[in-house]
Parts: sequence; structure tokens; C-alpha cells
Amino acid sequence: MPKLAPSLVPHRPAARILRLPAALLLGTLAGVAGVAHAQSLQSLLEAAQSYDAAYLAAKAQFEANRAKAEQARARVLPSVGLSAEAFVNRRDSSASVLDDTFNNQTVRLAATQPLYRPGNQLEVEQAQRSLQAAEAQLQSVEQDLIVRLSQAYFDVLGAEDTLTFVRAQKAAVEQQLAAAQRNFEVGTATITDTREAQARFDLVVAQEIAAENDLRVKKLALDQLVGRSGTQPWRLPTPVTLPTLAPNDVNAWVQRAAAEHPSVRAAQAALDVTRLEVRKAEAAKGPTLDAVAQYQFARAPSSVAAIPGYLRNQTASIGVQFNLPLYSGGALDNRVKETVALEDKARNDVEGAVRGVSQATRAAFFGVQSGLGQVRALEAAEASSQSALEANQLGYQVGVRINIDVLNAQSQLYQTKAQLAKARYDVLVGNLRLRQAAGVLKPEDLQPINALLQAR
Repeated sequence: MPKLAPSLVPHRPAARILRLPAALLLGTLAGVAGVAHAQSLQSLLEAAQSYDAAYLAAKAQFEANRAKAEQARARVLPSVGLSAEAFVNRRDSSASVLDDTFNNQTVRLAATQPLYRPGNQLEVEQAQRSLQAAEAQLQSVEQDLIVRLSQAYFDVLGAEDTLTFVRAQKAAVEQQLAAAQRNFEVGTATITDTREAQARFDLVVAQEIAAENDLRVKKLALDQLVGRSGTQPWRLPTPVTLPTLAPNDVNAWVQRAAAEHPSVRAAQAALDVTRLEVRKAEAAKGPTLDAVAQYQFARAPSSVAAIPGYLRNQTASIGVQFNLPLYSGGALDNRVKETVALEDKARNDVEGAVRGVSQATRAAFFGVQSGLGQVRALEAAEASSQSALEANQLGYQVGVRINIDVLNAQSQLYQTKAQLAKARYDVLVGNLRLRQAAGVLKPEDLQPINALLQAR
């Protein structure tokens, strides 16, 4: 078994060995941060809002729906049109004296104002409801972006913490390996201690390689989301007071979700559209009345023998047009039946949306509750694991504990630290997921979380 270089196995008192991991944690975090400038959660959200394809597509769709609503509004406003005609005509007659080639021109200006068209007004109301549904959809996509960004943000922090703890464990195992080798050389320990420490050291090296790659992948995911390279999130300092549930009542969250969730509001808007469609289908069976005004200028050859050459005629007219469908082969009646069935479908869609968001809200609420309990339990486990490690190290020095006991205690401590860090991040993201499940998540909700973070 090759020996470690003397510089790697200096003799240190137990107290200094116990203090080393804390210093290593800070050093590793500084190394992970590198020279990149750290960004807050809110600043990265602003970057993601100007880069994320799904969010930009939803914004474009909303603008398209806004324009469509204006198109529907035009159906109740006057329409004015200008038309012109010019023809060259050839007339061949059985009486050759009438054979002729001539041209005629016509210019027509016409205006129409709907006076009684209930279907047009219903289309305007439908467009307004559709715009509300599009706005709800945009809000849903924005909430999804906030959660996706926060998850990617804390995934990077979690990967950094994992790498930090693995490196600290590696340093501790390295010291334990050096101590086992020294004890073997002086005859106070068996070769088994050295081999156990070497095996644990090799395992931690493999874990370090995996942690480095995981951090690299997590950073790439965050970079891609915000459209930047070298993003570096702010850290979450410890100890930290995590936000609690407010209100701490699942029924209050469920009631809010049923009233405010974007998917429920979109489904309700769709139901309103189908109800208006029923009324529009019924209105299509009734009469319509339009005001029509027209001015026409025409130039054509005279048809009166006594008046040779071309005549110019100007005609102005104003009046009303009445239309009433009498028979359509049953199309209008079946259209009404179709819209009634679609209204029933939309009503069930609303009920399904309410049930879905209620279930998701309950799951998110209890997830946050569970996460807060896990954080408290892991904080206690961290303190216990630290005490257990110190006791095993002291026991190893006096000969009542063996090397594997110390190695196991070290592994348990750093695993607990990593689990605790992840649990804290999960609680923060879980709070956002709860607000998303209730449909009330807004960009401003990142401010309390951002206040907990600390620039590097």
C-alpha cells in the first residue's frame, strides 16, 4: 500500500481536525463560485421573461387574441366600401347596323350600418370572454416560468452544496486514511483500517466526479432557461428562517384556487363563450335589419337612338334591408342542438378544472407542511450526527472505536448536511408551487425568497 506524501498527513490535534470541514465548506463554495458575477432570483426571472420561448409564445398568442377581439367589435360598426368597374364590350347583332364596340365604367360608394343583428353583438361578447381566457393562459405560463426558474436556480445551489459536502467528506476521509496508515506503521492498528479508509476515499472521489458533472449539467439548464452563460445564483445562508404557510389552512387555499386559478378562469370563460354561442345560434333563426346608403357614378353608351353618344348617370340611394331565413334544411335547428351539447361539455370542463386544482392545491399544501417538518428533523439529525462523529473520533483515538465507525459517522454527517440543504430548497420551491397550484403566484412573490438569499 503506497504511503501518502508527508505534506498530506501532518499531525493535528483532534480539535483542529473537527474544525477543518467548516473551513473547507467556505473554501469550496468560493471555488465553485469562481469569478462569475452572482445573480439574484428576480434578476434571472427578468432575463427568462425576455428569452423563454414558451413564455414569449404565450405573449404573442395573447396579442393575437386581443386583435381578434377588435375584429369582432368591427361587426357592430359601419362598413364602407368603394368599388369600380370598367369593361370593353363587343356587340354582334343580326342587324349589322347595330354591331358596335363600346366601353362602360362604373364607380360605386356604399355604406352599411347594422341596425338589428343580435348575432354580431354576441360575437363581441364572445371575443371579450376569449380574451379573458387568453389572459388566464398567459398568467398560467408566467407562473410555470417562475416555478421552472426557481427549481433550476435551487437545483444549482443544491448541486453546489452536494459538491461542497463531498469535498469536505473527501478531506476528512483523507485525514482518516493518513491516521490509519500512521497507526499501522507504529503497530497500533491493522491493515484492515487502512484498506477500509482507502476504499471509502476511492468511493468519495467517485462521488466527487459525479457531483461535479451534476453541477455542470444543472448550470447549463439554468443558463439555457435565462439565455445567459456563466449564471451564478446567490447563496442561501444558514441558519435561515424559512417562510411558513400563510394561511395555515388547506381549505382556505383550496377555496382560493377554485376562484382564482387561471385554468378555472379559462374554463369558465370557455363556458361563457358556449352559452353565448347558443344564443347566437338561436338568433340566426330570426330577422336582421341593416341601413344601407349608396352613391353610384356610371358612364355607358346611350340606348336611346335620339340621344347619341355616352351618358353619365349619378345615382344616390338610402334605405334599409330586411332579411329573414325561412327554410334552411334544418341546419339552423341542428346548430342550436350542437351548441347546447357544447355548453354542457364546457360546464363539465369547469367542474373538472375545479376538481383538478383543488387536488393539486391540497397536495402542494401538505408537501410544504411535510417539507418544513423534514427541515426541523434534519436540523436535529445534523446536530446529532456531528456529536456522533466527534464521539467516534475521540473513541478511535482512545481505542474503543474502530476506523470504520469513524468513516460511517463522517458519511452520515455529510449525507445529512446534503439532505438538509435540499430540504430547505424544496420548501422554498414548494411555497411557490403551492401558490401556483392555487393560481395566485406572481413575480412579486419571489421578493421574500430573494431577501433570504445572499450575494456571493
